[in-house]
Amino acid sequence: MYKIAVIGDYDSIYGFATLGLSICPVKTPEEARGKLRQLAGGNYGIIYITEAAAAELEDEIEEYRERTLPSIIQIPGVSGNTGAGVEGVRKTVEQAVGSDILFGGVSE
Repeated sequence: MYKIAVIGDYDSIYGFATLGLSICPVKTPEEARGKLRQLAGGNYGIIYITEAAAAELEDEIEEYRERTLPSIIQIPGVSGNTGAGVEGVRKTVEQAVGSDILFGGVSE
């Protein structure tokens, strides 16, 4: 069975522990990069990462985009929502179904 983890600043992710998710608080992009690699190489099927942390790791996250596992999903942190998480999910769904489900467009 695959596990689920959350990466980001402590204030943004500590509540996920009550849901049984593995929380991985990080303070620097280097810590986040190392933790992402560790989790991706482990038994984790889903890795949530705060938008702020993901912004620092765009190239690293892109390496995992074409893989089936783990699925890396951006979530808002305590600093607010930048829209990057929603945009990432929209692009993934559009790629999977061939159209933009939010705006009804067909991708080429």
